[in-house]
Amino acid sequence: MTFAINGVDLHFEVTGRGEPLLWLHGAMGCGTDWRYVFAEPPAGFQVIAPDLRGHGASTNPSGQFTFRQCALDVQALLRHLGLPRVKAIGLSGGGIVLLHLATLAPAVVESMVVVSAPPSFLEQARRIQREFSEAFLSNAEKVRLRQCHVGGETQIEALVAMVRAFADDYEDVNFDAASLSTIAAETLIVFGDRDPLYPVSQAFDLHAAIPRSFLWVVPNGGHGPVFREAAPQFATTALAFLRGEWRV
Repeated sequence: MTFAINGVDLHFEVTGRGEPLLWLHGAMGCGTDWRYVFAEPPAGFQVIAPDLRGHGASTNPSGQFTFRQCALDVQALLRHLGLPRVKAIGLSGGGIVLLHLATLAPAVVESMVVVSAPPSFLEQARRIQREFSEAFLSNAEKVRLRQCHVGGETQIEALVAMVRAFADDYEDVNFDAASLSTIAAETLIVFGDRDPLYPVSQAFDLHAAIPRSFLWVVPNGGHGPVFREAAPQFATTALAFLRGEWRV
């Protein structure tokens, strides 16, 4: 399905039945990436999975991209779907979008799992962003990249340029303790302790600033430790958190 908003055609998928569960993919990913973690919609949830602007089948005619603007797109989509409140999972760049959504509209997010999403880009991340190219990706990731993005090589080149531009933007990803303290959602912060982009110390910064937050540091976990062999444990833990079963 497609929804025209804020100058883009936002493609999204709605799958399953139950409580609305918003899935926000990472940079250079797409909405259907949730299937690499859950395979099918988790029991009791309806998954809402948009392609962020410029990703997947969503357009971005202006070529401009900020995570904050993506949060505004997602907020408009939720209004369009008549969903005043959701639970959510955000991965990497999708986690940054989720932090923006939870600070811009605290009442919208009931609970959330934020994976490998930093409050700011430190120099070690900016160094990688400046040099980023397809050569950084494995062959399997390159295949998924082309399966995911309908615009072909032109779209992929634009996404590579987008990642490189992150290195010089100091406004979009710049959450301070005051802004994070406004988040009302119960929040599970998930970080790998071997993330090459974002040091695990940033997870502790988020945990200290977000009032109702909990921290899960994944041993030997890299960036986005939720796929492949890590998927079953992440799925079990994240869903137990979102269902409130961890309180039992």
